[in-house]
Amino acid sequence: MKKPLIAILVAGLMAPALSFAEKGDIVVRARVTHISPDESSKLKAISTLDHSLEVESNTIPEIDFSYYITKNIAAELILATGSRHDVNIVGSAAQKLGSVNLLPPTLTAQWHFNPDQTFDPYAGAGLSYVRAMDNGLYSATIPTGIHIDRNMWGPAIQAGIDVNLQMPNKKLLLNVLENFCIPCQIDSPI
Repeated sequence: MKKPLIAILVAGLMAPALSFAEKGDIVVRARVTHISPDESSKLKAISTLDHSLEVESNTIPEIDFSYYITKNIAAELILATGSRHDVNIVGSAAQKLGSVNLLPPTLTAQWHFNPDQTFDPYAGAGLSYVRAMDNGLYSATIPTGIHIDRNMWGPAIQAGIDVNLQMPNKKLLLNVLENFCIPCQIDSPI
């Protein structure tokens, strides 16, 4: 409970430095990112027991840098802190498998639809890289072990909106973003 609250407070204190961005500008944003991993597995295919894989979600702070190539086109580098995810089998064969730590930087190209307006929706696409920094997954009942690739790549798709706030002597914006990345795969008989 403390970790998401701290992340929200940090994001609230760190405001972006620029709004109504122009060609050549760099916009810095602080956000809170919720990572909800895909929990699909092969458990049901190899067993008649009623169980499934459960991967814990996590909320972490994130900072990103957008460089405006033109008024409408920006390149964004998203840098998040590492996220820790507990992995368990739930159901009739319940067991704790351990945890994995992931670092997920993402690079996207964005199209800003209304760069000079108060509400500036945008869409982006790019590439996400996930570095598994620690693989602490283990099960005595899986003789071949559980493998997570150290380096994973996949597409990233995003849609968001910047709300440019009009304040005297300050350039601030509020940002809402939905980001979808598909790089992470766990290889094991489960």
